[in-house]
Amino acid sequence: MTSRKGNISVQTADIFPIIKKWLYSEHDIFVRELISNATDAITKRHTLARTQGEETPEGKIQVIIDKPNNTITFTDNGLGMSEEEVEKYIAQLAFSGASEFIEKMKAQGEKKEDIIGKFGLGFYSSFMAANTVVVESLSMNKEAKATKWTCHGETEYEFSSSSKNEVGTSITLNISDDAKEFLDSWKMRETLRQYCDFMPYKIELIDLAEQARIKEENAKAEKEEDKKPIPVDIINDTTPLWKKSPQEVSDEEYKEFYRKMFPMDPEPLFWLHLNVDHPFTLQGILYFPKINMNKPVQEQGIKLYCKQVFVSDNVKNIIPDFLSLLKGAIDSSDIPLNVSRSALQGDPNIKKISNYIIKKVAESLKKFFNNDREKYEAAWEDIGLFVKYGCVSDNKFDELMRNFVLFKNSDAKLITLNEYQESIPSDYKEKLKDKFVYFDKLQSDESLRKQLKAEGIHCLETDQYIDPHFMQHSESFKVGDNTAKFVSIDSEIENLLSSEASTETDQKIKEFFNTVLVGEKKDQLEVEVKTLKGASSAAYFKVDEQMKRFQQMTKQMGQTSFSMPLKKTLVVNPANTLIQNAFKLSEKDGGKELAEKICYYVQDLATLSSEGLTAENKDAFVTRSQELMQELTGKAL
Repeated sequence: MTSRKGNISVQTADIFPIIKKWLYSEHDIFVRELISNATDAITKRHTLARTQGEETPEGKIQVIIDKPNNTITFTDNGLGMSEEEVEKYIAQLAFSGASEFIEKMKAQGEKKEDIIGKFGLGFYSSFMAANTVVVESLSMNKEAKATKWTCHGETEYEFSSSSKNEVGTSITLNISDDAKEFLDSWKMRETLRQYCDFMPYKIELIDLAEQARIKEENAKAEKEEDKKPIPVDIINDTTPLWKKSPQEVSDEEYKEFYRKMFPMDPEPLFWLHLNVDHPFTLQGILYFPKINMNKPVQEQGIKLYCKQVFVSDNVKNIIPDFLSLLKGAIDSSDIPLNVSRSALQGDPNIKKISNYIIKKVAESLKKFFNNDREKYEAAWEDIGLFVKYGCVSDNKFDELMRNFVLFKNSDAKLITLNEYQESIPSDYKEKLKDKFVYFDKLQSDESLRKQLKAEGIHCLETDQYIDPHFMQHSESFKVGDNTAKFVSIDSEIENLLSSEASTETDQKIKEFFNTVLVGEKKDQLEVEVKTLKGASSAAYFKVDEQMKRFQQMTKQMGQTSFSMPLKKTLVVNPANTLIQNAFKLSEKDGGKELAEKICYYVQDLATLSSEGLTAENKDAFVTRSQELMQELTGKAL
């Protein structure tokens, strides 16, 4: 055919600089777009051939690097195009209103939304890496003639004859100076494996310079066995595990797939295979990883694919935050994507997909709990944070999972909230009908837990991170017939174990401790004297429940400027020998000074048993302890 020239249907020559400018942040996008287009072409050829009762060759894509000639060629054996189709689908940019597009992009400044995804510019991402692009194509239609389209990065293009004799399309890029790195096979291999690791058709990477070197060495070889085979570099696995039926996949295959995606991770705890085709398409495998609390959680553990093409590892708009602890892959053709395939446009399917994933994760955990409670408990250390965070974050997940949240009781046994209520001794059922007594292992007094346990009452062990949020959230729903209420052990033990009415001696002990310890610190400390059943320690601290939670929340939010010192109450045990002796000393001539030292020592012991001493107070404690011991031993001698 004779050559002819034409102009791309854009009323301004600004189109190419704009493509380069807005796509430059993801320089390798052209690889992904051209491979994706090739995949679509092969799929269309196979579909058309089936309707016509024809056979087609196995789908194949080749990426050919010719470094000496400065070119990269993408070749497929898809349905191909005629000259008219090339002009229609490429030369006209496959969209209308191109001038409007130009003006909109100018007006947006640095915004990048809705570029190729909206205006159909996928093919033109090739000009990010090329000065000249040559398309050669032969349509699968009978009696079709091959055509060649050439564009030098301007709006002008040229058609000419082509010697292509196999159905399909070849796109040759003459690489620009700022994209030379893609002429190195290691860089192209890395890019292909990042985006095309699971494409449905075989992708071959061919380095012509490397092949020429091997052929030259083989020609010089004297023996046949010294000759090296020409390497065939197959990039992808055409059938990723998520495309298979769960019934066909063994546990070892799931683990092997995880190792391939996350080679540095320990073995996953368990996994969930997703497969739905109505009212949207979604396939994937989500793994529950073993979490190392000494390492930051990786937020990009779930990879998003569209028709097996890697899109992004940023799935915030599809996967809720609490599920970002999971790892794996999801593949859906119902998620609209923009030019870089890294951000999502608004679409009703996205919310449906998100809700479906939440439901399936919760159902998987419930099944795990019911079918293998022992294994579920063994995994709780790793999944507990995620489950509680999910309950706080998402009402649907909470409704499904609230009865499967576990806490350690006083025997270090993992139990649910319902099981905790069932474990309450009958004598205390009325007092604790809507309450859950919790023990903060970093702040609570261990002796109090022992006192309650002696009465058959357990405490739920909590942390200072997710549990304050979970407890506050949980107090809005019912457990059994009652609305849940969490109470700290120090604030509740008096209600449960107070055994005697206050006596005149108790009042005198209170006045003495108040005089010594409180003084001007009335806004920080109070003293109470209570006899508790089974109490052996001299004293413990209790803190107002709401103030304690408020301080925890402000600390977690980093709002230390709003945090105020907690007002504490030192609850003194009048039955304790140390307290009795200190009081007796205070009433003797010359014994008051020693009694006061004992008061401070009792306070220090109570602090040690709860939140512990600060670095500032440790020195004072050591000094007071030494002075007290010296005085006591001196009197003994």
